[in-house]
Amino acid sequence: MVGTKWSAAPWGTALALVAVMAAAAAPAAAHGQASGRAQRIVLTNSDNGRSVTATLGDDIEVRLTSSHEDGLTWSWSTPTSSDSTVLRRTTGATAPSGGASAVFQAEHDGTATATTQRRCRPDPGHVCPLVITPWKVTVEVK
Repeated sequence: MVGTKWSAAPWGTALALVAVMAAAAAPAAAHGQASGRAQRIVLTNSDNGRSVTATLGDDIEVRLTSSHEDGLTWSWSTPTSSDSTVLRRTTGATAPSGGASAVFQAEHDGTATATTQRRCRPDPGHVCPLVITPWKVTVEVK
């Protein structure tokens, strides 16, 4: 019994220290979130035509997926910004599957649009219609 008391005491002290440190850290974490930490706004195919509001420092991520039907693959171009001083693209790429993605950072107050286009890529033996589909989201940075 005596051995158990001595070996359990350090664990009890350690748990008490962890509890005190966690309690002290909690108000600091809550304060950091309330002070306007940057957000990530994720936009997808279904957000076409939408308007969003962002604050300085926010990331706006565009994730567009391709579609394949009747021997045709509908592929996206890399998204761009109409005003890179307001909405600066930090990454952008297309995937072999036809999807596209980009991340924009809200740099200055103002309004900019993130745009891309969807085009057809035919499988062998198929013909694409002459259709280009635009995708656009307006971002107001405040």
